[in-house]
Amino acid sequence: MAEHHSRRALITGITGQDGSYLTELLLDQGYEVVGLVRRSSTVSFERIAHLQDRITIVSGDLLDEASLIEALRLHRPHEVYNLAAQSFVQTSFGQPVLTGETTALGVTRLLDAIRIVDPSIRFYQASSSEMFGKVREVPQTETTPFHPRSPYGVAKVYGHWITVNYRESYGLHASSGILFNHESPRRGLEFVSRKISHAAAAISMGRQHELRLGNLDAKRDWGFAGDYVKAMWLMLQQDEPGDYVVCTGETHSVREFCELAFAHLGMDYRDYVVIDEAFMRPAEVDLLVGDAGRAASELGWRREVGFQQLVAMMVDADLDLLQGKLKGIS
Repeated sequence: MAEHHSRRALITGITGQDGSYLTELLLDQGYEVVGLVRRSSTVSFERIAHLQDRITIVSGDLLDEASLIEALRLHRPHEVYNLAAQSFVQTSFGQPVLTGETTALGVTRLLDAIRIVDPSIRFYQASSSEMFGKVREVPQTETTPFHPRSPYGVAKVYGHWITVNYRESYGLHASSGILFNHESPRRGLEFVSRKISHAAAAISMGRQHELRLGNLDAKRDWGFAGDYVKAMWLMLQQDEPGDYVVCTGETHSVREFCELAFAHLGMDYRDYVVIDEAFMRPAEVDLLVGDAGRAASELGWRREVGFQQLVAMMVDADLDLLQGKLKGIS
């Protein structure tokens, strides 16, 4: 195991769901945390507002390799976690080139910056279960062939393989976490899980009257983001880099998510959920369920939060948010 006292980590995508949970974990481990944030008129620090006085924010962009080299030279991190991406699947159909620039080539720029500045930096790439797409086998493991069904999935496959390539070509300690769906109260409202939990809370308060969704029969392997960031950290503490599937090994449909969320507030989802063609994907991924055996045996990783607990946690948080008991998502 690597020594991590007074270590420094740089996180891209620090303002996102995973970035905020990973930051909390690393601060608890005694790390100095540097967050790379791209310049924008609308950057939201909502998820890390409660941590901002304990971290350093640096400006940089995955589209600009010079800014990445500068950030690495200035802050000299021991570990880099690449969580930044255009990460919304639906958007990737409308913005496929931008998705490729950020989610695929962005990984290359960051790996190349590490190679140039300090090849001893340990690197984590956020790979995705969307890479499996039209699955060849159930459950999916580290050796399951990829067949992505969206520009996002295709871009993630590129990011995954370029990470393997830099590991094999330059000896970098570069690992990929093939994470299945992981949710939390900090999930963005455009994601189906948070869309459901927020709508259930709003409908129960009379603030909303219906919830429009696409394919209710799509099945996913849903876990809690707070559990999954531990796996990211554990990968970079290993003597050897590698790729790991991180998941619960259970599958639940969107319909089941709706059922639990509405039932948690004493309602029947069938009274409020409306199927809307606008939310159907051009190419759907019907069933994702993983096998985290390697992460369990080599990293000692286990999930702690179950599916029902996760749904209830999200609904309760959205209820608090709408009632004004929560300031923002954190």
